[in-house]
Amino acid sequence: MSGSARLSLPFLSPGQAQKEWYHNEALQTLDLLVAAAVEEAPRNDPPASPMPGACFIVGSSPAGAWQGQNQCIAGFTSGGWRMIAPAEGMTAYVKDSSTWAAYRAGGWEVGALRGVSLVLDGLQVVGSRAAAIPGPTGGSSADAEGRAVIDQILAVLRHHGLIES
Repeated sequence: MSGSARLSLPFLSPGQAQKEWYHNEALQTLDLLVAAAVEEAPRNDPPASPMPGACFIVGSSPAGAWQGQNQCIAGFTSGGWRMIAPAEGMTAYVKDSSTWAAYRAGGWEVGALRGVSLVLDGLQVVGSRAAAIPGPTGGSSADAEGRAVIDQILAVLRHHGLIES
């Protein structure tokens, strides 16, 4: 094997000439991916004047210097663009929106958080989606205002996906 399984970092081999070149290549890749942060959501065209160290997620229809590099992370270095193919589960902080991007099922998902529960200060505040709750009906004393408020609460819970529709 000439490189690591996930990130294709180049391995050194005994008797290899110019080991520093291979080592520096691996460091450049790690510099872009460890605590990865990209400037913005996926884009198809490289910026005109990127600063060294700037990283971007390449969109699904790249052009110019990024052509053929769909979904890669593009990092600008003193030697030009360095492209890194994403691996399943890779994440990057998106600076301009203060959100996260995660590579899942062959594409970047920006701004979505996934989990089975939300725990704040040690207390679970959101769990799995509950079954549908019907609106209020029947009863011996009908209160139209109370029913309207309950319907609004249920509508919001459905809209946010906390209960089924």
